[in-house]
Amino acid sequence: MAQTASAFSLVALMLACIGLYGVMSNMVTRRTNEIGIRMAVGANGGDVVRLVMREVLVLVVLGAAMGLLASLATMRLLSSLLFDVRPTDPSTIVFATSLLILVAGLAGYLPARRASHVDPLIALRAE
Repeated sequence: MAQTASAFSLVALMLACIGLYGVMSNMVTRRTNEIGIRMAVGANGGDVVRLVMREVLVLVVLGAAMGLLASLATMRLLSSLLFDVRPTDPSTIVFATSLLILVAGLAGYLPARRASHVDPLIALRAE
């Protein structure tokens, strides 16, 4: 049972990463003109990466906070499914939250890096 739950949690983590990558990739594509203008005015690639990663981290932190609140609200319902772990075990909660934030940050880094390589001339001619 524990191995099955672990497998499903890994699949859920992969789906969350793919979803975040898709959302951030779509956001970067929609904002190509803005990013091109910023780079034409003088922003370098690092500035663009910081801009996109800031948005990624805001989404991830808000999602993590809402997930923590939801997990704390439903902890009594799921406590019968946990073996050798208390529902309020701080190390488990911190590890799971940190892992999700790390993986989501990595999933958001790829669109951020791609945005930093946008050619301003091509971006301004788009649309």
